[in-house]
Amino acid sequence: MKYIIVSIIFLSSLMAAELNWLSEYEEAVEIAKKEKKDIYVLITSSSCRWCRKFEDTTLQDERVLKLLREKYVLVQADRDMDTLPENFNIRSVPRHYFVTSNEKIIFTFAGYWDELDFRSYLRDVDKERAIKVKKGEIK
Repeated sequence: MKYIIVSIIFLSSLMAAELNWLSEYEEAVEIAKKEKKDIYVLITSSSCRWCRKFEDTTLQDERVLKLLREKYVLVQADRDMDTLPENFNIRSVPRHYFVTSNEKIIFTFAGYWDELDFRSYLRDVDKERAIKVKKGEIK
């Protein structure tokens, strides 16, 4: 069991380095302000098989990666080990949060999604952002 956990952490760290994921939410907020980007927070758990499937499939798709890198500062956090804002519901994983640099939640959803569905969700995030900007809820 110990070998499996160490392997998962090692593989996750390799993926995180390759995709330029941050592990600290506060650091992502500062970078997002500087780069004028929003933040994508992926919350996982070391024991979640759907999290691994999302990482191994959807997050390997170049179209998904391109969209995420263009618009977002990327954060990956473990619900069992990392500190996240109190207003994040982190009971079910994988959990996806799209947040402004001012820490306002734009859109959130849970679960594993394949590349096609996840790209559709990214379009939904854009639409929801536009609606919230129009209503004055976010800038």
